[in-house]
Amino acid sequence: MRILIVEDDFGSRKLLQNLLSVYGECDIAVDGEEAVDAFKLAWKEKSPYALICMDIMMPKINGQEALKLIREYERQHDIKPSEEVKVIMTTVLDDPKNVIEALYKGGASAYIVKPIEKEKLIKEIEELGLT
Repeated sequence: MRILIVEDDFGSRKLLQNLLSVYGECDIAVDGEEAVDAFKLAWKEKSPYALICMDIMMPKINGQEALKLIREYERQHDIKPSEEVKVIMTTVLDDPKNVIEALYKGGASAYIVKPIEKEKLIKEIEELGLT
């Protein structure tokens, strides 16, 4: 499985990389703009990501906007819903507005509040059918 970790905090990136590397190849992006570029490049290379773990609060383009751009790209390229990338949003924000924005308006597959716990992350990956 190919995984994209999108996180502006070095410590969080390392943690996610350590937890997710057992599931497949992990690429890193440090902001939403890099994430969207990496996502598009992966499709052009015919090696799309199966999972994106993306922070919400980031510079340049935040996670919510990046997710909207990713979903828009999938629609424009007639990518079937079953082939859409699974996206787990991560954030320190545990408020209903961000949860609704990510899950219902943005099309996120899951939402995890930091600090990220290994068991919780693994449970989400399993529930998304990625193991």
